[in-house]
Amino acid sequence: MYSRLVYRKPPDGIAVLAIVLGTQLPDLVDKPLAWTFHVLPSGRSLAHSVFAAVLASVVVWAYCRRRGRSDLGAAFAIGYVSHLVADGYTYLFTGEYVYLSYLGWPLLPPPPFGDEGTFLTHLQNITLSPGFALQLVMAVVVYVVWIEDGAPGRAAFGAVLERIRSSS
Repeated sequence: MYSRLVYRKPPDGIAVLAIVLGTQLPDLVDKPLAWTFHVLPSGRSLAHSVFAAVLASVVVWAYCRRRGRSDLGAAFAIGYVSHLVADGYTYLFTGEYVYLSYLGWPLLPPPPFGDEGTFLTHLQNITLSPGFALQLVMAVVVYVVWIEDGAPGRAAFGAVLERIRSSS
């Protein structure tokens, strides 16, 4: 939406990769460090903190700006912040503010989720709740828009993978 509103065109492939990285980074950092390596107190702590979001977004935006692509920094930041919003909106609407404490970690304690288990535990506990159904509908809408836009990012992702393979 940002690309369409500001630039009046769909995002290019690299911008799509930037937003995908931004949306996934909090979980790519926190979940393994908490659930697998037990280094963090919760799967929503370090990278789910507003402090980490601001720091990462400023660093990425400044780097992208120096490269003449501040739009990529904006895409990353929008993705990162949207992840935090998506993780917390139900707690906000239900008044369960204690579960939003991850936004202020480490100044606030981690959310009282209890034993969060492992990746497998979370996969086994997926149910078709209204919230999960809404997420599925949103994913389908995003996928359809992405296809209509010509699947930007597919070629760029392939190029990144090829670079990784060739450097190994």
